[in-house]
Amino acid sequence: MSSIRLADGRELIYFDETARPHPEPDQRPLEPRAADAAGEVRYDALTGDWVAIAAHRGNRTYLPPADQCPLCPSKPGAASEIPAADYDVAVFENRFPSLGPALGSLAEHTPVPPVWGTKSTGFGRCEVVAFTSDHQGSFGTLGPRRARTVLAALAQRTAWLSALPGIKQVFPFENRGKDVGVTLHHPHGQIYAYPYLTPRATVMAEAAAKHHERSGQVLLEHILHAEQEAGDRMVLQGDHFSAFVPFAAHWPLEVHLVPHRQVADLAGLSGPELDELAVLYLDLLHRLDSVYDSPTPYIAAWHQAPVDPGLRAVSRLHLQITSPRRSADKLKFLAGSEAAMGAFINDSTPERIAGQLREAGRLQQGSGS
Repeated sequence: MSSIRLADGRELIYFDETARPHPEPDQRPLEPRAADAAGEVRYDALTGDWVAIAAHRGNRTYLPPADQCPLCPSKPGAASEIPAADYDVAVFENRFPSLGPALGSLAEHTPVPPVWGTKSTGFGRCEVVAFTSDHQGSFGTLGPRRARTVLAALAQRTAWLSALPGIKQVFPFENRGKDVGVTLHHPHGQIYAYPYLTPRATVMAEAAAKHHERSGQVLLEHILHAEQEAGDRMVLQGDHFSAFVPFAAHWPLEVHLVPHRQVADLAGLSGPELDELAVLYLDLLHRLDSVYDSPTPYIAAWHQAPVDPGLRAVSRLHLQITSPRRSADKLKFLAGSEAAMGAFINDSTPERIAGQLREAGRLQQGSGS
């Protein structure tokens, strides 16, 4: 691992599989990033949510041609965000961040509890994770070794970002496909370090805390055992992780990959766990792509425990992969019930989804892929 500063002061970190120097400086004529470049967050008193207001993101790069890709290695006449002539995995501060680069505590800058009209600097940090120097593909097209390197990078960044002042939650994710809003074709993911607990994380943390108070059990451990016992929604099982379609799946395609032991985040995984995770994660993505005859759009979301020590004790790391694809040529759009009320309606059944993913795995094995 080595790091440099880009021309405007942003940090870039290389994660290499073999030792290699990266002497190339960023020679672009970029203005230094302003100290007050952050957007703001505003409090929605109706819901209790924080909303990031980041108007500068309206000018971010959108689906550029391959010869102008900002994640490909730099070359003469085409300087990118990554100055190296080649690289394995690179992580850098987003040029168009939703949060940050300023750091600080919302509690120290806003009333407690917040009220209507409360706003603050959009503290936090947003990073881009380039999975490979190759322009084509996605996480699912990586080999196991590269997938392991990416996961190790996410684990390192999770630990580092969690220690920053004011950070409450670290969220790595990958968007794959224009149908879920991808703005760059190059294989990449992102990491958001939030200054608040997100709405989804708040709901899950409260449910986990209540379950632990009632039963003394970790909720996700209870759910995993229940799914293993039921069996009809299980997709695959390894030594350290298992994958299942949840009993109340929200999406036409949805699968959760869960560690067998209590671990709060990617930084807490052991070497053997990361080894298996790389293989099983790729297996799930291959199955997702095998359900239909063309690549499936998806969001791969790493739900990690909040930074708060009390919530970490009852929250378990898990990967949630969801796709809006409900048939070969149809997508599920979040319309009235989902978008306005947050009340999901699934046109399939979790048992049918699990069966599709199990069958996709059998077909892959039969074809030798």
